[in-house]
Amino acid sequence: MITTIEHNNQSYKIDLSKPLDISIPLRASQENVNAWYIDGPKIEPVTDGEWIGKVSEGASTNFNNIYFNPHGHGTHTECVGHITPEFYNINDALKHYFFIAEVVSILPEKQGEDHIITKDHIKNVITSVQPEALIIRTIPNTKEKCSKQYSNTNWPYLTEEAATYIRTLNIEHLLIDLPSVDKEKDDGKLLAHKAFWDYPKATRHHATITEMIYVDTKIPDGQYLLNLQIASFVNDASPSKPVLYKML
Repeated sequence: MITTIEHNNQSYKIDLSKPLDISIPLRASQENVNAWYIDGPKIEPVTDGEWIGKVSEGASTNFNNIYFNPHGHGTHTECVGHITPEFYNINDALKHYFFIAEVVSILPEKQGEDHIITKDHIKNVITSVQPEALIIRTIPNTKEKCSKQYSNTNWPYLTEEAATYIRTLNIEHLLIDLPSVDKEKDDGKLLAHKAFWDYPKATRHHATITEMIYVDTKIPDGQYLLNLQIASFVNDASPSKPVLYKML
């Protein structure tokens, strides 16, 4: 279904029948993507004595508890409350859900034992005029990202300068296919998080970071309409479902 939308005083045509889901689904499996040294997620029926909340076990409905961590078990969107002593939650921070976004592909640069995404990487790949959201796909890009066990792998990360540059472009929503925009073990410095949110100088409470996405190689770099969907969690982060629509 082709429709025309008005956004920031501009008209865009998109095909609502062709969504491009860039989230990683959460599964009750050890094959579920995982980071931060935690066990896999669990989805289990409620039990009460001999009663089991499962139709195949005689119940009238399936009635499951779900145990997971949004930061470690899949695609999630977080607000500045992730790094502040004060409580801020993503449900209050994110009040708009459609954004003009640009997908870019970046091969991180080797620096010692690390692989980094630099300011020059970002500067050289952005072609849109004032995108509201930036979606970073790292290279190589394999479906292993949907089940990778990231703990103790020293994944690639954004430099502080790169995150600062993204902020200066007035990009409010940053999405990446890694467990964090920061180095796995950085002694709690969180330089990229702090630079992007401009914390604590002029904190951007409305800005969000989405991590652990997967942008299929079939999705070319370029401009899209992003629908950033979250669950209504009163927490610093929520599992999320970012969906792209190609501009026609």
